[in-house]
Amino acid sequence: MIDANLHAVVPGISALLPHLPAFWREQIATTAFRGPTESAWPPGMPMSEHPSALRPEGGPAGSDLELLRMQTLDAWDLEQGILNCGYAIESIRNPDAAAALAAAVNDWQIARWLEPEPRLRASVVVPSQSPALAVAEIERIGHHPGFVQVFLPIRSAMPYGRREYHPVYAAAVDHGLAVSLQYGGFTGNAPTPVGWPTYLIEEYVGMASIAQSQVMSMIIEGVCDAFPDLRVAVVDAGYTWLPATMWRFDKNWRGLRREVPWLRHPPSEYVREHFRFVSGPHDAPRDGAALAHVLSDMWGAQLLLFGSGYPQDHHAQPRDAVPSHFSPAEANQMMFDNARDFYRLDATMPTGGRS
Repeated sequence: MIDANLHAVVPGISALLPHLPAFWREQIATTAFRGPTESAWPPGMPMSEHPSALRPEGGPAGSDLELLRMQTLDAWDLEQGILNCGYAIESIRNPDAAAALAAAVNDWQIARWLEPEPRLRASVVVPSQSPALAVAEIERIGHHPGFVQVFLPIRSAMPYGRREYHPVYAAAVDHGLAVSLQYGGFTGNAPTPVGWPTYLIEEYVGMASIAQSQVMSMIIEGVCDAFPDLRVAVVDAGYTWLPATMWRFDKNWRGLRREVPWLRHPPSEYVREHFRFVSGPHDAPRDGAALAHVLSDMWGAQLLLFGSGYPQDHHAQPRDAVPSHFSPAEANQMMFDNARDFYRLDATMPTGGRS
């Protein structure tokens, strides 16, 4: 199996100090900066961390390589896993500080995770609020064989289809990297079209609608046409909403296609060609026949990647993520083949030896 969604959590700002220039170490010391305060995963909640993933000596779940090895890589006999580090860089208003911390997080991922554990790959953390600085970070680190995609938080200051982000996609494609849209992100905008919700559950469920908006934006604004080799993973936003969204998208494109003449195909075809969806959370009906009907309208197992969301509590066992009606071949496609092909893992060499 390949797990496309393992969370690597920075245990604290002190872990990044060895990877920061002297100027920023001094700034952190004199200002008592403790790191980004925004967290998409409130500690202590089941959706944020499984109790078994907590470190005995303290610290956040998902910050310990040995626990990740024991509870996922070894326990599930994973061939490879993709690390996603949501450090809320986008919440830092000073662009130079955001760029420095993004670089430190990436260097920390190399030193703490990739070099000791050759089964791991990682996502490049970038200051997504500053596309030019995001490109600079991709250019700096994107050649490293341990990185397979660029991490973009799904909430952003503007839709990701906007041409301001096109240089980010160009840099990703040039380095053979995918792009991932991941839970969390920019905190200056309300996470709903009608304002701020009252409760966390509203925001958590509503992330699926934000994912829909970003997918539509990237297709309609011509990102897929401009970058035909672009690969996009949608993480932590579910996937069963896709058929209804695509039905509506295709129908209205047929009536309004004069507005966007650069689209060569119905929108659903761009999804099929460029997008993949990570399985967790598994938003699906209990009735296997109903899920089979839904998935038959989104090309079955072709678009799905297995992702446990570790240390979140999405699945007791990896196989719980596989729809019950999948054949053994479809299950293998979802659990292994799709991720291997999407992330081009056959072309990625191990980054180090096991410690």
